[in-house]
Amino acid sequence: MGILRGIEKDSIEPLTEQIILSGLKTIEVAMNTKGAAGIISRINNLSKGRLTVGAGTVLTSADLHSALDAGATFIVLPVLINDVVEYCVKNDIPVFPGALTPQEIYDAWSAGASMVKVFPAKLFGPAYFREIKAPFDDIELLACGGVDKNSIKEFFACGASAVAFGTSIFRKDLIKGSRFEEIRKNIESLISAYE
Repeated sequence: MGILRGIEKDSIEPLTEQIILSGLKTIEVAMNTKGAAGIISRINNLSKGRLTVGAGTVLTSADLHSALDAGATFIVLPVLINDVVEYCVKNDIPVFPGALTPQEIYDAWSAGASMVKVFPAKLFGPAYFREIKAPFDDIELLACGGVDKNSIKEFFACGASAVAFGTSIFRKDLIKGSRFEEIRKNIESLISAYE
């Protein structure tokens, strides 16, 4: 899953085109991006069903409802926020709360998480996932923060069910320089490293 944060409106169309061409299927738009709801709606319209678009950095019920009204189909949080997770569970909306410690991971899963976002994954590395999966083999884990082409395969080998990446691929210098094809090639490289 790709994470878009802080992107400008004039970058949305060319970026969406290159994401689709790369073969990536899932994008999260961080709600602390200016105009995030409009960006979610625009990417949905441009992708015409070729991308699954969700909202990340959802911190409040207001963020949640703004994202859902814009067409977000899943919700990602940096931590466990009970009222947001409860609403998602009750309404069959996939929800991915963030956690790091074994207790936090267990609490997020017990609250009804579709998958628990382990963040920041790079600080503990792929081996941490193997350790977590030993007692919690039924908990689905999403590695987020520092996943790159050198670590992606190992995260999956150690028990991650999914991975998310952001600034390592969607670099501000590439976006500001309109180097969208380079972003596509970087996504393709990441996918190839996984495969």
